[in-house]
Amino acid sequence: MSLPEGAEKQRMVRDMFDAIAPRYDLVNRIMTFRLDVRWRKRTVRDLALPSGSRVLDLAAGTGDLCRDLAAAGHRPLGVDLSYGMLAAARTDAPLVQADALRLPCADGVADGVTCGFALRNFVDLPSFLAEVGRVVRPGGRIALLEVAEPRNPVLRFGHGVYFGKVVPRIGGLLSDGSAYRYLPKSVAYLPTPDRLIASVREAGFGDATRTLLNGGIAQLIVGTRDR
Repeated sequence: MSLPEGAEKQRMVRDMFDAIAPRYDLVNRIMTFRLDVRWRKRTVRDLALPSGSRVLDLAAGTGDLCRDLAAAGHRPLGVDLSYGMLAAARTDAPLVQADALRLPCADGVADGVTCGFALRNFVDLPSFLAEVGRVVRPGGRIALLEVAEPRNPVLRFGHGVYFGKVVPRIGGLLSDGSAYRYLPKSVAYLPTPDRLIASVREAGFGDATRTLLNGGIAQLIVGTRDR
């Protein structure tokens, strides 16, 4: 399967998430053994903002992070390109259909930004990070959750087999097979860890750090907007 770029990638990603929206949460819970629930709670915790903060959740999907943000006392606003995902959302937070590379928001409007498992789906990651830097106020915070590859070679091999072979079968049985064949391959869009952290810092989050979760199968990037 070849990986699309540019406008073709944007159309494919939007249409794919429209298609898998109805069973997206179910498949996520099954294929991660509910670890995704724990990872999202960790994301909100490490965002480390006071209660009442205005947080944009980008690529909000069905609203998982919006619910966790609200439970922590924040005021989330969910943004997603896919109308299908927003239509399937289970959150009371306000939702907006928009391109995260061109947010309909004023400069510095947000106290924080979260994003779960979507960095590899953006057409241009540096442009996304620059937009995040634009909308987060000085001193605001970001927490970006994404898949990763374990450093340990044995774990990396096992994870590769599971993510590349088993996950597409689960997705094919419960949802859309082509979508879940694409998702493991989409990891190829991610830059190296060093380049990723450098890009986040260049976007205005000079103290950005990267933490590996559960042996390295997921990663969490947090940082504070430069003052």
